[in-house]
Amino acid sequence: MSLLHSEYRDRLAHWQRVLADDFYRPLEEIRWEGFTTMQHLTPEEAAQGDFHPLAEGTVWGHTWEYLWCRARVTMPQEAAGQRVAMALDLGGEATLFVNGQAFGTRRAEWVSVPHHYICDNVLTRCAQPGETFDLLFEVYAGHYFPDVGGCCTGPVLPGTLQDPKAEGRRSRVGHSTFGIWNEDAYQLWMDVSTLSMLMDELPEDSLRASRIADGLEEYTRIVDFEQPAPARTESYRQARAALRPLLLCRNGSTAPRMAAIGNSHLDLAWLWPMQETHRKTARTFAAQLRLLDQYPDYRYLQSQPAAYEMCRDHYPELYERIRQAVAGGRWIAEGAMYVEPDTNIPSGESLVRQLVFGKRFFREEFGIDSQILWLPDTFGYSAVLPQLLAGCGVRYLVTQKIFWSYNEGDPFPYHYFNWKGMDGSQVVSFLPTSYTYRTDPKELCGVWKNRVQKRHLDDFLIPFGYGDGGGGPCRDHIEYALRERDLEGMPRVEMMSPLDLFEDLQKEGGPRNTWDGELYFNAHRGTYTTQAAVKKNNRRSERALHHLELWGALAARHGLPYDAAAAQSLWKTLLLNQFHDILPGSSIARVYTEANAAHKALQKDADARSAAARRALLDPAGPEAAVTLFNGLGFAREEVVALPEAFAHGAQTAEGAPVPVCGGQAVVSLPALGAVTLCPAEAAPADARVFAEELPDGAVLRNERVTLRLDRQGHVISYRLDGREMTNGRPMNTLRMYKDVPRIFDAWDIDSNYREQTQYTAQADTFTVSVASGFSASASWTGRIGRSAVAQVITLRAGSPVVEFDTTIDWHELHRLLKVEFPVDVRAENAIHEIQFGYVERPTHRSRGYDQQRFEVCNHRYTALCDNGHGCAVLNDCKYGVGVEQDSIELTLLRAAASPEMGSDQGRHHFRYGFTAWEGCFAQAPVVQQAAAFNDPVVTETGSLHAFSAFSTDVPNVLIDTVKPADDGSGDWVLRLYESKKADTVFHISSGLPVESLIPCDLLENPIGDAAAPGSALHAKPFEVCTYRVKFRA
Repeated sequence: MSLLHSEYRDRLAHWQRVLADDFYRPLEEIRWEGFTTMQHLTPEEAAQGDFHPLAEGTVWGHTWEYLWCRARVTMPQEAAGQRVAMALDLGGEATLFVNGQAFGTRRAEWVSVPHHYICDNVLTRCAQPGETFDLLFEVYAGHYFPDVGGCCTGPVLPGTLQDPKAEGRRSRVGHSTFGIWNEDAYQLWMDVSTLSMLMDELPEDSLRASRIADGLEEYTRIVDFEQPAPARTESYRQARAALRPLLLCRNGSTAPRMAAIGNSHLDLAWLWPMQETHRKTARTFAAQLRLLDQYPDYRYLQSQPAAYEMCRDHYPELYERIRQAVAGGRWIAEGAMYVEPDTNIPSGESLVRQLVFGKRFFREEFGIDSQILWLPDTFGYSAVLPQLLAGCGVRYLVTQKIFWSYNEGDPFPYHYFNWKGMDGSQVVSFLPTSYTYRTDPKELCGVWKNRVQKRHLDDFLIPFGYGDGGGGPCRDHIEYALRERDLEGMPRVEMMSPLDLFEDLQKEGGPRNTWDGELYFNAHRGTYTTQAAVKKNNRRSERALHHLELWGALAARHGLPYDAAAAQSLWKTLLLNQFHDILPGSSIARVYTEANAAHKALQKDADARSAAARRALLDPAGPEAAVTLFNGLGFAREEVVALPEAFAHGAQTAEGAPVPVCGGQAVVSLPALGAVTLCPAEAAPADARVFAEELPDGAVLRNERVTLRLDRQGHVISYRLDGREMTNGRPMNTLRMYKDVPRIFDAWDIDSNYREQTQYTAQADTFTVSVASGFSASASWTGRIGRSAVAQVITLRAGSPVVEFDTTIDWHELHRLLKVEFPVDVRAENAIHEIQFGYVERPTHRSRGYDQQRFEVCNHRYTALCDNGHGCAVLNDCKYGVGVEQDSIELTLLRAAASPEMGSDQGRHHFRYGFTAWEGCFAQAPVVQQAAAFNDPVVTETGSLHAFSAFSTDVPNVLIDTVKPADDGSGDWVLRLYESKKADTVFHISSGLPVESLIPCDLLENPIGDAAAPGSALHAKPFEVCTYRVKFRA
């Protein structure tokens, strides 16, 4: 039973509704003139535009178009001494400039409370008659993307979900006014709203609730709306005075504390292109600066140096005001990384650079040593993160996405805990349940009541404000928080920096609980696959930057200057496009058009610089027909490479060692992080080592170790390694397509029931042996699956157990999921999945809820199944999604989501995957090297040099991952290595360069240990990432 009689409850609702209607009284219409443009203009450029009168009702707007409009308003006598605000309707989200300064925002359409469009857009808190305000606004016309709610479409009827708006008529100029903001009405509404929500959260038998009910009833008796404005306003003041004692009641000694921090979670691209985000920085940041000016207790946090750079580049005046606010201590510049990236898909080195670039920006721009990794919306958290954070001096982590458990499964048990990564490193973490909390009593009491961690938790972090599209908190959020500082019956609210919260908690002893392993997100599994092109480009760009730094560093020692600024610019392009709604594939189509173009430009630039660096290493006086093969990996390898026609009769190294050649291919041994030159030679052709024989029912491919049998559908029906059969009786390389209609979040999710839906398998139309013998042999097939054409070349090479499946698919599907299956003869409860700098094990069975959740997971270059005697793995060159069902490794190849892009991924896709096997336990398996080599083809340059290896290690499980010039420009180099097999290891580093010493460093390249001489014994713990600064002899 409600404490309030139904008459009073309805009466209260009426009073609050009418009171809100009295917040704003228009004085005059704002009369606009404007022009439209597709260009991103500065306010100064826009002010010179061709303005024309804009009457109310003017229709405008093409997709991606902007309307610049201007007006001058003059305060009338009636406004004297009053707050004057604007009620704006220009047809879209808008960036506001007033009197030449960035002012704020006309918020996006997802704002749920009508007065939030007005309450923050106050021109003056004390108007002076005759005072003028020059308004210049940039309004976005918008664009279409398919969505029926929840960023999904469900099944799509042909011809439906089309853009309902006509081009050129996407938007309409509405009615805009400026008028008097009734602060007395607003403050009373906030008082009553606070108390009424608090009453509903209290037990009905509490004295506190009873007295609030009395006060609310009295409020409706005091306030009389049906009288002239002066008397009406006086009744508001009287009602506030009557309610004041109820707002002054204090909590006892055990009320929990809620540490509230304003934030805006500004997605750098998502349901809008990045060009729109440039404007969102101005809208959001200017609005928050004005709130900071108005409320001394308010604190606002903004992460992401990339967003700050957008603001700095496009709105320098605003950026300077932000710098001043940061110096004042109430604008909290924190976040640690350059963007809020996905952490599943980027390479380990990419995550290191996110931290390096992020920490550097905060330090250089604001003088802040960032201590918190702020990742509220990222789709799962790699087990390598605690180690990387520790290596960069980042002590704390904040996220919340793990609690988006809209799918059934085991709930995450903690909010405040130590997170232990795969190497044993730990980071103190706080996981609230949202990043866009409201701050009213209903919300905050609900958060406390519904927390999953009931013990050892006295405080709770509350990031509040409008997010995703920016905007941030409005006045309501702050006004509620101020009333709740110590309001009897609910948690105490303190607006404060999260860093202060963490440090307070550390003083009290820190977390009592520990979570060991990755923070797997029980949703959004489709993001490992959606938008395949950007994932492929991401891996190619990572590889291109690896080579740029390696060969650039070596070339610098040969006199070619290393352009560190250009390299850093290219890294920023990559890091920007690893944002958590770009790389995972959850943005609109235009985002991918632009991201893939940026990747292509990065690769072209980096590859050209790498080629120039490699050529700088060559001897200009060397043999004219020589070619040099470069190995950018940190281990020696043997590869089959194609050679020019001049090598038809044989080859030898520049040092005179013979190199076997057969059919235009050579088997070449390449030194680690080095190169070898081949020269033409006269020699008898080497015997073929790989053979393919076409049979009526398929083909057999053989090399020294592997016998591979294919049927005429391209399936692998037998794979025998050194005589041992690795298949389990079912065909491998089966392309299987499933119907894939997620119930919510189309681009993001794969529903667990996808295996129960309609299935299709590829059907071959042609099959032939395309290369019969040599140092490699191949069979090819073409066919179809669904509406899509498939072409595949299956290749086996000399000396290698790896079978390569070079695949081209012309993809024309909707709501379909394509996998390739490799069922193997291995019994394993857990599969091994490569992640950054190591691997994690995940279940192959679905026994518990925990296991059932992991039906689709992220891998990097391999996923393996093994026992203590043998194992198998599937390699890939650009795929991240994979499922392991008992003994079957099922690599996810393509999806075709319908929202936020209809029929994403349409068109031609080219990718490679491979299958390999070994005898012995996983610690002995060469799969890490095989997967790395699968992703890093040998590079050939015309010219010669003396064979060299820049660096190598003497154990196979410690891999050199990165070689680069030191960031400080000292001439030192930086080596980054990692232990890959979960084995405590002593190792040695060898070098063909004049190395003086190796100095252990953190990831920021600061020394943390004593220098070691070349060849010294070094130590790596399981999965440890080791960084050394290399000093050279003069």
